[in-house]
Amino acid sequence: MEISTRLDTSNRPDEWKIEQGMAGHKLPILDQTGSETVHVYPPSSAHSFKNEEAIEAVGDREKLFSRERDGWEGYIEWEEFPEKKAQAHKILTSQSFPECPDYMFGPIPDTNPVLTGDDFKAWHAALGGELTTAADDSWRIVLEEKHPDMLHLLQFPYNGEPPKRLTTSEVVTPNPLHFVRNHGGIPIIDKDKWDLRLDGLVANPKTYSLEELMDESRFPRIEKTATMQCSGTRRIEQINEYGGQGDEVPQAPWAEGAIGTARYVGISLKKVIKDCGGLVGGAKHLEFYGVDTYVKDLEVGNYVVSVPWSKVKANEVILAWEMNGEPLPKIHGYPLRVVVLGYIGARSVKWLYRIKAIENSSRAPVQAKEYLYFNQQVGKYNLRPTDGIQIQEMPVSSAIMTPWTKQTIIHNGKIHCKGWAYSGGGRWPERVEVSVDGGFSWYAVPPEKMSEKGRWRWRTWEIDVPCDVEGWIEIVCRCWDNALNTQPLNVRAAWNWGLHVTSSAHRIKVYSVNKSRDVTRKRLEQFEHLGIPLAPLTRYEAVSSQTPEEYEQFWRDHDPRDVDD
Repeated sequence: MEISTRLDTSNRPDEWKIEQGMAGHKLPILDQTGSETVHVYPPSSAHSFKNEEAIEAVGDREKLFSRERDGWEGYIEWEEFPEKKAQAHKILTSQSFPECPDYMFGPIPDTNPVLTGDDFKAWHAALGGELTTAADDSWRIVLEEKHPDMLHLLQFPYNGEPPKRLTTSEVVTPNPLHFVRNHGGIPIIDKDKWDLRLDGLVANPKTYSLEELMDESRFPRIEKTATMQCSGTRRIEQINEYGGQGDEVPQAPWAEGAIGTARYVGISLKKVIKDCGGLVGGAKHLEFYGVDTYVKDLEVGNYVVSVPWSKVKANEVILAWEMNGEPLPKIHGYPLRVVVLGYIGARSVKWLYRIKAIENSSRAPVQAKEYLYFNQQVGKYNLRPTDGIQIQEMPVSSAIMTPWTKQTIIHNGKIHCKGWAYSGGGRWPERVEVSVDGGFSWYAVPPEKMSEKGRWRWRTWEIDVPCDVEGWIEIVCRCWDNALNTQPLNVRAAWNWGLHVTSSAHRIKVYSVNKSRDVTRKRLEQFEHLGIPLAPLTRYEAVSSQTPEEYEQFWRDHDPRDVDD
């Protein structure tokens, strides 16, 4: 048979990797809607442009976006000035910017910071004025306030989590190790020049200084130990199985560390609303405004979200100024932040400066267009925000922090595992179970090996789980909360285009080497005697495991490999 000369025989050097799905970001989309299949390839490079005339026509950016309040560095009021938003949008749409790197199918960089956020940096720099130094100022604060071993997933806006070995090292997370999920720059605010405005549908709108809010004769103090969790926690598991879109903020590849527990001191928002005479005019939601500037679809605004009045009425929304016995760190919202107990971390607004009572949930993009949980058939091709469920309460979840996936464990019949478990909405982990056979049989973590239970906080746990088998095994953990909610058993059941809320049972693959088995123990002793390391496990070592005499003796003592019949 003659090979057709029409066949394309021009391969790329990485053709094998592309064909095997190891460079999925380079694969063409196959359009099979016509009579012949059309290959739609990713563009080789984005078209670069800059309309200087249009940008100049907007006006002097240093004046348009200059500092608005003394002692409020990095603050621009967007929400009350639609014309200012329109000017910013014109600037951003009149030029091109660096693209967000696609690592859903491609490689994740071997760096720390993992991603730099060049697009967000460029957006802030293009607007100029008060935002000119936002990226540099934020990174300086990160280096000042965070532990030197933090894993910087995104340099700007800053997203970071502690390494696994430190995530559950303490039940209450030290401030330098608490995860951070920012959406813009870190503002620098003088608390003596700061105030909080509470307006909208309240009987008597008021403005408060921090000193007034801290006046115990007016507002009784609340101290709560609360776990805060990002809905992106464990996102990397969804990415590894099935890519998705994530947020417009470059999809930080969160692992298991986007969760932390702290002791917060503040006051109940309910008491402040009562001080304003209560809600009027059918108000059912409270809208929170953060000082930081956020960019969504090249539209600019302050960070704004909302929670229902029912949550506030239950005294489950705190205005906090203290974290773990210290004033709030700058990176965590100094001088005042919201802490919404049991809700997704995105609702706990940092650098709070305004609360507005409204009738319906906020139409701001973070509330209306992001942090949505979609059906699995929703993607880039058919996505509509109204098809998503707004994420509020966090579901039950858990994670194994040690060992790590792909590790080899030498043990004597038991593998030591550590991790965390959490459930939102005021529920708590009642039982944690661990399996070493992929989820067929489960061992309950002894109660004495779990930290104290509480309505709003996680429980850390550890267990020596029995394991007799050797070779590749899959260790799985799952949590049952006090309402008997538990986790779906596989990632696919939790996958969604936004890559939010990886609530499936956490699975890791490890290689089990059981030293209590005689053959294994002797082989390890042989390696040790010869000075041969077991690591890496997959490297072949030219060391015979049997002498010729031992080999022949075996067949003298046993039936032959074949039969005579």
